[in-house]
Amino acid sequence: ASAPAERLRGGHKGFALVLLEKAGMWGSQPKISDVKVKTPENLDGISSISWSPTANILVASSWDKRVIAWQINGKGESQPKAQIMHKGPVLCTSFSPDGQRVFSGGADTFAKMWVLGKDKGVDVAKHDKPIKALKFCGGSLNMLATASWDKTLKYWDLRQKKPAAKLLLPERCYSMDVNKDLMVVGCANKHVHVYDLKKPQKPFKTSTSTLKNQIRCIKCFPDRTGYATGSEAGRVAITYLNKSDEKKNFMFKCHRHEGKVYAVNAIDFHPRGTFATAGSDGQYVFWDKDTKQRLKKFEPRHQTPISCCGFNGNGSIFAYAVSYDWSKGMHHYRNRRNIIYLHSVKPIEVAPQPQGR
Repeated sequence: ASAPAERLRGGHKGFALVLLEKAGMWGSQPKISDVKVKTPENLDGISSISWSPTANILVASSWDKRVIAWQINGKGESQPKAQIMHKGPVLCTSFSPDGQRVFSGGADTFAKMWVLGKDKGVDVAKHDKPIKALKFCGGSLNMLATASWDKTLKYWDLRQKKPAAKLLLPERCYSMDVNKDLMVVGCANKHVHVYDLKKPQKPFKTSTSTLKNQIRCIKCFPDRTGYATGSEAGRVAITYLNKSDEKKNFMFKCHRHEGKVYAVNAIDFHPRGTFATAGSDGQYVFWDKDTKQRLKKFEPRHQTPISCCGFNGNGSIFAYAVSYDWSKGMHHYRNRRNIIYLHSVKPIEVAPQPQGR
């Protein structure tokens, strides 16, 4: 059964204090029995996972140059469908809004477009250094956006070989997300650029994250009123875009156990507005930002980080990759299998909590 949601009072400082005071409860949760995806035994580190927005098709990228697609049935059973290869480690994946095309980019400096089951992928974008993030921007823009360690953001009309536009970023891109006409880009040195894709030529807001450490991940709110960022030192920042909402901004500590601090490797929002974090502690947690509550925490399956995670289109399945993230360097590497798991999401685990209690 789900543990009672914890009420976290007193702004971001109170939020952090309550979490720390509750640290002793981490071992009180029952072990979970999530379902393994049929991942190849020799699969290298898993760098990203993406769900089709229109079907239960899961795609993952890895450091051994592969992009693999699985069909997931109603029982959570997985069937590998197809894969393509890059010429270097693959760092990011994304679907087109219609679910027909997969985009992937990585260390070979190219982005590929793959029509599922029909081809082996074609190069559609190029940077001078590895592509760390990419998203297809539907709606008014209808272009692919790619962001790189070469400190540039490029828009690509897929009918053309050259970028439609090239924008300079303040630093290397570490994470990017798009939700309709909202795009957020998190860069090194904690820079954040926010774009209105109706006017994509320049950011409408630039800032330096309030997080104390480097940005690891960034995600738009489902209602596009703001975004969440996670840091390499166990913190999440909730940031609203409108000035009138700035009073609702806060930070909180998470993924910390017995004095040890772990990176927040991934954030993803459920369609109902609650969200998940996954960390290098091997744990994932569900949260409600509006009431500042922790909804559900899940015990680590292994002493191995979770490198990436995501809800499927209707929020009924939560996928996460148990895979070393190199957060502690090569000396802490253990030759364990890299595996994706599927968690069947119960409505009570992600239900927004009543406000004003």
